[in-house]
Amino acid sequence: MRIYLAPVLAPVLATPAFAAAKGPFFSLANTDFVVLIAFLLFIGVLVYFKVPGMLTGFLDRRAKDIRAELDEARALYKEAHALLLSYEHKRQKVQEQADRIVASARADAATAAEQARADLQKLIERRLAAAEDRIASAQDAAIKDIRDQAISVAVSVAQQVIAKQMTTADSDKLIEAAIAEVGAKLH
Repeated sequence: MRIYLAPVLAPVLATPAFAAAKGPFFSLANTDFVVLIAFLLFIGVLVYFKVPGMLTGFLDRRAKDIRAELDEARALYKEAHALLLSYEHKRQKVQEQADRIVASARADAATAAEQARADLQKLIERRLAAAEDRIASAQDAAIKDIRDQAISVAVSVAQQVIAKQMTTADSDKLIEAAIAEVGAKLH
């Protein structure tokens, strides 16, 4: 116990209260002395009941708990950091895959657009050819109709002209010539 009192008494005894005290310091009439005794008794009671040991034990346990919490926090931090890196890696892979999908979709869209243009061009060419065929066919039909009408008109006119200019004798000669020609062709 004396080991604890020496460091405590040294600063107390070297105080300016000794110089300012009126009368003897070691008297119960001196309040500074009474306070010093009460303080020393208080410190003695604390030492007797091992309060400093309890305080150091409490502080040691608290330091140990804090150290354990810090270790746990470090472990959680490392785990969270590893998880963050993992998710960042996965996000990067997904981003790369999404970029590839977008690039592929753009390429497919460009290919499809080119194919659609080619198909549209072929369709236009086919329809244009069909329209040209219909126009040519209609033109041929119109020309044939005009020829038929011209032939019909020409035959009619020729018939009228021949009928006016031809005599019965000429007609008989033509009929006989036609019969002979048909007969020659049939045999």
